[in-house]
Amino acid sequence: MFSVTFNRVRLTWPDGTPCLDDVTLAFSPGVTGVVGDNGSGKSTLLKLITGEIAPTAGTVVVGGSVGVLPQNLTLRTDDTVADLLGIRAQVDAVRAIVGGDPDPAHFDAVGEDWDIEARAAEELGAVGLDLGLDRPVGTLSGGEAMLVALVGLSVRRLDVVLLDEPTNNLDRNTRVRVYSLLERWRGTAVVVSHDVELLRRVGSIVEVRDGEVEAFGGNWEVYREAVGISQEAAGRALRAAEQQLRTEKRQKVEAEKRLARRENAGKPAAARGVSKAARDFYANRSEKAIGKARGEFDDKIAAARSAVDDAEARLRDDERVRIDLPDPGVGTGRRLAEIVDAAGVIHVIQGPERVALVGPNGVGKTLLIELMVASADTLGHDPSRRATPLRGWAPSGSERRATPLRGWAPSGSGAAGSITARVGYLPQRLDHLDDARAVLDCIRDAAPTVEPGAIRNRLARFGLRGDAALRPLGTLSGGERFRASLAALLLAEPPAQLLILDEPSNNLDLATVEVLVDALRQYRGGLLVVSHDDDFLARLAVGRRLELHHDGSISDVVEPVDRADGGKSGVYHQ
Repeated sequence: MFSVTFNRVRLTWPDGTPCLDDVTLAFSPGVTGVVGDNGSGKSTLLKLITGEIAPTAGTVVVGGSVGVLPQNLTLRTDDTVADLLGIRAQVDAVRAIVGGDPDPAHFDAVGEDWDIEARAAEELGAVGLDLGLDRPVGTLSGGEAMLVALVGLSVRRLDVVLLDEPTNNLDRNTRVRVYSLLERWRGTAVVVSHDVELLRRVGSIVEVRDGEVEAFGGNWEVYREAVGISQEAAGRALRAAEQQLRTEKRQKVEAEKRLARRENAGKPAAARGVSKAARDFYANRSEKAIGKARGEFDDKIAAARSAVDDAEARLRDDERVRIDLPDPGVGTGRRLAEIVDAAGVIHVIQGPERVALVGPNGVGKTLLIELMVASADTLGHDPSRRATPLRGWAPSGSERRATPLRGWAPSGSGAAGSITARVGYLPQRLDHLDDARAVLDCIRDAAPTVEPGAIRNRLARFGLRGDAALRPLGTLSGGERFRASLAALLLAEPPAQLLILDEPSNNLDLATVEVLVDALRQYRGGLLVVSHDDDFLARLAVGRRLELHHDGSISDVVEPVDRADGGKSGVYHQ
């Protein structure tokens, strides 16, 4: 039995822009992942299910109650855990009845949920939360609040739940608890996500692409295999269609040459002893024959060209980045940075190694790297050592923080760090960019010796083609802004010897993550990445993890890495 059905649904925005076209789809009990590029219509699909948006044509039928977990929770500090769970009315009613208040309204509010408090405590405990229902939500961490809200959807026994990027901004420990909760979910859950680990745990996947929606019966691996097979077939079809188009064009040229030779050969004979009327008759008939033949060839060429267009439409853009990046000249013995933990242990980042800085949210990872970058920028180093462009690309927070020790930047956790190399920094938020400046101008700031034409060619490799290079940053989409920032970082002259990235895969669609992975795998310097995404780190071939703890200590773990394929997950394309 299906919980949600779409029948011939079409959605067009008020300005006439099409969003979804002829979507027929069914969601059955279990967990379904929804994937697609940012802006493709994933969240719109959820709004059609809730009824927030009505389709232009077709019908959406939902069987039962619906609950929603938005991408960004809106919390009121005076709310309690019971409020966030969505069970405040039932809890208050049960307590009133137990206290001797026989008001019928209380019984109506309770319904069948007499065990609501026990169920809530049990399900909170299942995800590792020991919280009283009257605890203020202002005392919860962001991850705890997200877990409580998700548990509330389960406690309320809703028929259909809609989750929009539920693991965004969560640390590894909290993500694992979300995965566990979804794996034992009862009912129908529709989950918009770019979290590959989550998508490996779903029962089916729906892809939103170019206004169309396609369902795949299986998890992430099944989906990727199906897409790969489809793209191989589309590639073969495109090559065959292009060959047929070339054949039709060649045959037309050859036929026109034959017709021209035949026409020229007949002219001398026609001029000898043939009346003008006869010549006109035969000339007219010849012209008609030639015109008919040309028309037939034109029709064949048009059909072949249409087949090429159809095949190209089925073939996805190749988002892989293939570009020769500047060589940062980092030898294996070159010390790039040092991090000292609270116990005084020095952790050295050396040579072109790839290091992940991990740890729970709130431990101070971002503060540590921002202070490290700020200290590198404020110590009066030779300007040629700076790889981070300063006009339009200011490191987040670096201009606000003082560095109390020369060369060393202590974080709130008690750890400290220093950088001894040219550093490039990609912060978690890109709201410090100068939105009025053109992409090309910002890249030229980073690489002043490179010709504009060469810069534009390189930008095209990052998916910023044509006029996109000339547009102000403020007019770009989120994915385009990220690509521009990444291009400025990687194309800088002189190149950065150490790249520091803070949660770079957060809020990116899978296609843009693919661009990021491809680009970073070609980078030959040192890499320090803050991330909670194990799949992303594996694909970057990270061989070492520095785990920062709340007491300021750091666990330093070396991991075996297969450099050929980037780790356990391999390379895949969206």
